[in-house]
Amino acid sequence: VRALEQFSHIWLIWGFSENSTSSILTVRPPRLGGSTRVGVFASRSPFRPNGLGLSAVKLKKIVTGGDGIISIIVGGADLLDGTPVYDIKPYIPLSDCIEGALDGYTAGTKSHKLQVVYQPEMLDVLKDKKEALIGVLEQDPRQTYFQEPSRIYGLYFSDFNIKFKVTDNILEILAVEKR
Repeated sequence: VRALEQFSHIWLIWGFSENSTSSILTVRPPRLGGSTRVGVFASRSPFRPNGLGLSAVKLKKIVTGGDGIISIIVGGADLLDGTPVYDIKPYIPLSDCIEGALDGYTAGTKSHKLQVVYQPEMLDVLKDKKEALIGVLEQDPRQTYFQEPSRIYGLYFSDFNIKFKVTDNILEILAVEKR
């Protein structure tokens, strides 16, 4: 890891250890309304035949313990605790940001974020996972083809079942229950 601390961001190549490998080669991306299929390699779907994931994350710090074990502390990771990381590469703005790159079918579907509202004490049980949950909920985890304003939705997050409803662009967390 020598000189890695000189970079603000890194790439993580990791394995979807909680997913079984999939033989389904087409998916329905939420950005296309959940009704149009594209090839899995033209998507960000976690269900992939090779089970590999790629994430650009903020490098917060590198810590070497008294036992010689090196820990790399990152922010913005979209993977589970205990996920196997196979490789780390520095994010190099000059080469990793490609000028003129095309954004395919996502060009007309720029992302929007929901406003997440909740009772502050409700998320105390999540401790350091609170911001990660809010980040997930802002992205609107509902199936795009099945959205009803009166419906109460559920999402498993860490060891919790999160219950919520969405009205217009506001997601309200109704309950956080231990699984």
